[in-house]
Amino acid sequence: MGTVLSNSKRFNLSAFVKDLFLGFVTEYETPKIVTIHSYTIATLLRIIQIILLLYSIVYLFIYEKGYQKQDSSIISSVTLKVKGIGYIHTPHNETFIIDGTDYIVPPSENNAIFIMTNFIRTDQTRSQCVESMSVSQAICTKDMDCQSKRYMPNINGRWTGRCIFSSEVNISNEINNLTNQTTGLCEMQGWCPVENDLQETTIVRDVLNFTIFIKNFIEFPAFEIKHKNMVENLRSCIYHPIHNKDCPIFRLDYIMNKAEKNITERELILRLGAVIRVKIDWDCNLDRSIKLCKPKYSFARLDTPFSEETFSVGFNFRFASHWKHHRKYLRSLTKAFGLRLIICVSGKAGKFDFITLTLNIGSIVGIFGLATFVCDIILLNLTKKASVYRDYVFQRVEIERARNSSVSQKIQDHDEPIATIYENRNTNEPTLSTLIWIEEPFVTFSDKTYTRTPSSTLINSNELLRLQPSLGLTNRMK
Repeated sequence: MGTVLSNSKRFNLSAFVKDLFLGFVTEYETPKIVTIHSYTIATLLRIIQIILLLYSIVYLFIYEKGYQKQDSSIISSVTLKVKGIGYIHTPHNETFIIDGTDYIVPPSENNAIFIMTNFIRTDQTRSQCVESMSVSQAICTKDMDCQSKRYMPNINGRWTGRCIFSSEVNISNEINNLTNQTTGLCEMQGWCPVENDLQETTIVRDVLNFTIFIKNFIEFPAFEIKHKNMVENLRSCIYHPIHNKDCPIFRLDYIMNKAEKNITERELILRLGAVIRVKIDWDCNLDRSIKLCKPKYSFARLDTPFSEETFSVGFNFRFASHWKHHRKYLRSLTKAFGLRLIICVSGKAGKFDFITLTLNIGSIVGIFGLATFVCDIILLNLTKKASVYRDYVFQRVEIERARNSSVSQKIQDHDEPIATIYENRNTNEPTLSTLIWIEEPFVTFSDKTYTRTPSSTLINSNELLRLQPSLGLTNRMK
């Protein structure tokens, strides 16, 4: 019996593989479609489809240009030039003119520029003098006070170990006036006299009338396109957001007004300095002429407003000019306050591309499936007749019933009625006997004709092995 079952399994496996291959080559499968007549669900479906259609056309295709290949890897180069004449008033009621060479420090930077609007200048020489009064550790009563203290980062030179009182202060240190003769300042060796941050600053006048020329060259490597932001006539143009928005020359007053709306803050910016971001944004449609691609400019303040910050406000730094005269080393130390403009360039370019178009169309087709998905959830779970709809949509398959149906189908394919095969009633042995009892009428084929035996028939086991697999039957023992 085990041999018979093993042969049957091998035969069924080979038949299964054969049917699978033939089905793969010759059969076409399509999803089951159920049509449901419901005005509510149909209306909801059309509304969702219309919304998705409008979203696809208006936003994806028109606004986002879904038919174009996009390139945002922009390569940029920026050159800045400032023009304008300023002037300063000295404590001696003198007026000095300064130009771009004086107030642009350093002369060149990468995508940035600094414009000095206020400064403190101190002429110094290498010698020995008292420490600054702003260094509290420098106050002393005897020389030992200047020798026992450790190194501090805020000192202005190397301390000599002497405590200098006001009577010993020379003429180069007149700014350090000590009223108490019993209290002095430690002596230091370095650049003298030391800088005094509390003294009155020198303001550069007429700064707001300076002009800044922003020259920007860009390239989109994916399309091998190069462009620039300059117009044909630059000599007579000044940027205006309505009348002359293509001109890349800006007045500093316009930049200040756009970056900071508060008048008080703008006045403090000129005294204490600030950091301003200048953004140049490109959005080029390469399906049109490249000359129609124009940048958009925006300005914003990057540092914290003075009303919100109490420590290290504004923007400043120090620089010095050195020279030598009569074997003496001299320098002019300048603490500069001003505007630091940082240029940021971003952009993208798009050009029609058939592959991109087809991919986006496929995505839109997939989005339309969302409408059916939403309606299915409502139909099969939230409606009153949800259970009825589920019976039509979902097909339940029972294995035993499906197997019997398959056997019946195979018998019908052989033009035979269903027959039930039993073990021989004359024996109780667990193995197949030589003679098998057929309880149902058996059919004998002869070419395409057959004869039905009305009575019970005995067949041998070899005949059964030949017929049983072809019928798709298994032994049912009593």
